[in-house]
This record gives sequence, structure tokens and C-alpha cells, in this order.
Amino acid sequence: MLHREIFVCLKLLLLPLHVVAQLRTDGLQQWPVPYRRFDRRPPVDSYCEAFYPFCPTGDRDGRFPYMRDSDIVSVYRLQTPVWEFKYGDVLGKLHIMHDAIGFSSLETGANYTMEWYELFQLGNCTFPHLRPEMFAPFWCNQGAACFFEGIDDLHWSQNGTLEKIGEVTGSQFNAMAQWVQDDNKTGIYYETWTVCSDPSPNATVWFESYDCSQFVHRTYRKLTELGAKLSSRSQTNYTKIYLYSGEPRYLGNDSAIFGQPALKNLATDIRQFYHAFRPHQSIFDLAFSLLEAYKKVVLDKSFYLYYNFEYWHLPMKHPYVQITYEEVPLP
Repeated sequence: MLHREIFVCLKLLLLPLHVVAQLRTDGLQQWPVPYRRFDRRPPVDSYCEAFYPFCPTGDRDGRFPYMRDSDIVSVYRLQTPVWEFKYGDVLGKLHIMHDAIGFSSLETGANYTMEWYELFQLGNCTFPHLRPEMFAPFWCNQGAACFFEGIDDLHWSQNGTLEKIGEVTGSQFNAMAQWVQDDNKTGIYYETWTVCSDPSPNATVWFESYDCSQFVHRTYRKLTELGAKLSSRSQTNYTKIYLYSGEPRYLGNDSAIFGQPALKNLATDIRQFYHAFRPHQSIFDLAFSLLEAYKKVVLDKSFYLYYNFEYWHLPMKHPYVQITYEEVPLP
């Protein structure tokens, strides 16, 4: 009798692992992997520091101004090269662009800018820190919406786009504002990469990015749902950064990988992979790291992706990495 009870207990303990394994291996895995939503935004770890403060002139609590229902609010498409304020059009020549939305109240004449971006810059959202006192890589990968008064016309129009694409009523704007606040509380982390099986139009998408342009697309769709009519006189292109791989293999979360002695080799390999992408390197170290990254991604055809706070292994394929500037029509 004792043996039977032990057997039943073991089956109950192993059942969740069996179910997860079946979902991962029996063809039931959903592609692309759905972006994980959270009940609330966690506090920021003091270890994470931004070179440029996040949303310095925006409301700290993410509040929006209330528009009168009768107001007419113009909607603007905004786009400029990443870090245009520092490097001008240098990244624009590579089609590495940042996207935002502008608003202008007819009744008050006030202008506003709304954008979604990294709390601690793009590099920290793309690759982790390797802290000596911690075995698991440490991520500073939160992203959030920023809403502030004013539109810097020169910043957006000089090397990018500032174009009116529609109008909404004050009540539609207020409904959108509530949606943005809810979206901002549940979508908390930035994801740089879009991962596909190949560059063809019919490729399988394994993972979707979650970045500034995706926020803009979601907001445009919400405005359309609320009754807005949006149109552009020019082609609406956006930046995407692709990785190309065969079917990804699920590895586990931090505690499953870095808390299990049996998986120490895998944990060490993940740390070694990210070592090539660590921040704050000297010129000499950076040159060596680029060679190391090339070996791992191109020659060894291997990449470790962190998505939904879980690790996946990507068996990389030609052309490995690609930056595109492709059209996404307005809804």
C-alpha cells in the first residue's frame, strides 16, 4: 500500500511538468508566442540606471489631460531617427527609426506627444547585465508609455515625419487615454527582436517585438475602434529588427535554469553567450566581443532569446540578423 501511495504522489507532482512538456513538444505550442501581460507594473530595481532619464517632462503617474467631449483633437504621425538629438540623421540612414503620436486640442491649442520606449535605453532591454554576485543574468528591460505637453516640430520633421493623419473627438481621446493607462500597467517589458523562420512573406513568426512602433500600431487600431478615420499621404514604414531561426526550443525560466545544479552547463552557456553583449566595454573588448558574437550566432548558429521572462534557444539560419524598414498601412 505504501508503494502505491508513493507512486500516486509522484505522478501528481510530475503531472504539471508532463503537461508543459506535451504543450512544448506535441505541436500545441502557439506561434508566435503570445506576449505575456501582468496584473501590475513592478517597482524598478535600483541597479538599473538610465543614461538619459525616462520621460523627464511627463507626468510621473502617467496621467492624461481631460478633453471636453465637444473638443476636436488632431492626431499626428511622428517618426525620427533613434537618438536624433545626439547623432542627427546617422541612424536614419540605416532606417533605425523611433515612432510616436502627436495630439493637438482645437479648444485649448495645447499640443502633446505620446511615445512608448525603454526605461533604461535599448541596449539594456536587448541584453542583460552579468553581475558577479548573481548567477542568473540580470535584466533592465522595462518599457513604458510617456505622455507630455508639447510637440518638438524640428525634432520630428527635420529628419523624419510630422504628419496629420486624422481627428478624434474629446470623448474618443479620453477613451484612448484610459486604454493607454491600462495597456501601460499590463505590458511592462520591451522586446527588441522579431524572430521568423526566414525572410519570405509566408515565414512563420516565432516571436513578435514589443517596442515603440508596436505601441503606435496598437494605438492606431484602438483609435479606429473608437471611430477615428486615419489616413496618410505618404507610405507608412516602420523599423523592424529580425532574427532568423529554425523552430525555437523552450528552456525554462531563471529558477528552472539557474537554480538547478543539473542544468549548470546550460546556465553557464547562456552566461557565456551574453558575455559578448555586455554593456560598458572598452574599444579593445568590444572588438573581441564582436568576433565572439559572430562565432556564436553565425558559425555556431546559436542564439539565446529571453522572452516573457523565459529562455529559448534559437537555431540560427541565414541571413541571421536583418534590419528592415517596411510598410505597415494605417488601419
